[in-house]
Amino acid sequence: MKDLVHIYELEKLLQENHNDAVRVWQDKGQRVIGSVCAMIPEPLLNLEGCFSVRLRAPRTGSMEMGTYYMTSIMCECARALLERAIEGGYGFLDCIIAPDACAQMNRCVENIDKLRLCRQEHFFVTYADVPMKSDETALRHYVRQMRQYVLEPLAEKFGVDISDGALRRSVERQNRLNGLIMEIGAYRREERPRITGYEFAVLCLSTFVTPKEYMMPILEETLAELKTREPDAKTPWRARVVMAGSEIDDPDLIRLTEEAGAYVAADCYCLGSYPERTPITLRDGEDALTGICRHYMEQGQCPRFMNTEKIQERYRYVDNLVREYHADGIIYQQIKFCDYWGYERAHAAEVMRTQYGYPVLSVDRPYVTGGSGQLRTRVQAFVESIGIKKPAGRKD
Repeated sequence: MKDLVHIYELEKLLQENHNDAVRVWQDKGQRVIGSVCAMIPEPLLNLEGCFSVRLRAPRTGSMEMGTYYMTSIMCECARALLERAIEGGYGFLDCIIAPDACAQMNRCVENIDKLRLCRQEHFFVTYADVPMKSDETALRHYVRQMRQYVLEPLAEKFGVDISDGALRRSVERQNRLNGLIMEIGAYRREERPRITGYEFAVLCLSTFVTPKEYMMPILEETLAELKTREPDAKTPWRARVVMAGSEIDDPDLIRLTEEAGAYVAADCYCLGSYPERTPITLRDGEDALTGICRHYMEQGQCPRFMNTEKIQERYRYVDNLVREYHADGIIYQQIKFCDYWGYERAHAAEVMRTQYGYPVLSVDRPYVTGGSGQLRTRVQAFVESIGIKKPAGRKD
């Protein structure tokens, strides 16, 4: 297929946290908010006068200093982020707003704060408690925490408008972006997809690390481009998969998977489109903050939600994606030493294999995966196994 017009531009942006798009908006006087988890709702971080950047560590090499401060048995993502902070990679941030969700990531952010690795004037760090269950009691607590540790500090420190009207305008902007991503992603349902899983991952990830206003025209142009893009006469993939699991902040993992023969038809992981780019619906008669928190609590698929109903919901959610995107199997992946996904990946893989009948590959992976020969071999073997099990006469 002909290359997408903006793909190389976005690939370049993803090589840096303080990329050209961030610099331009920061030069306009916009405040940059560091984000480390989807449990802090994006509309609260992208109010007028500020925008969020999800912290990543692209091109990670050594993690020696991160490991020194956090030990070798801590999450590789958290160690990589701390290493990047020590290298000076997050000096452009005006603040970091973190949830008390993952203890390992909290240790990372605490080290960034205590070591004074971000030197912007008025820089601050806040932590907010977020729910482990999905019910009305948890929602009320969630709303209080978001008001006290997200909205009020932004208003006090930077003069950000946190009114109900401002929140509603932020949701409208977010929904426009979410709608474009979901429209683009829908082309992955096609028998001969006109967009690769890698290309989609680049587009989707870029929406988390650049200002929303920057990405909007790019997504609109890409959607128009896809409407007339001619797919390859014969697809180069031998199977279609849903990629699920922990954070993927480097599209090279998707590239590797597709080079090994598995088309990533749908995603259900942190920094993917499901559930983070599903539209936000505000209820009539309910204030905007409560509506936003309700959406993130009810739609969230993070294994931090430990009540039985949410656990069962996560299985059904992935099952629905497999059906909707005509996938042949599921790849569950987790970053090494991730507490939540260490348990969830093992159990979910077994449930989806035995109770739902899907072929499942379960992978415990390093933070940096692009050059992993072992992972490539495992995906290739998984594709081979799917090919053996496909019903005779099926066309793919």
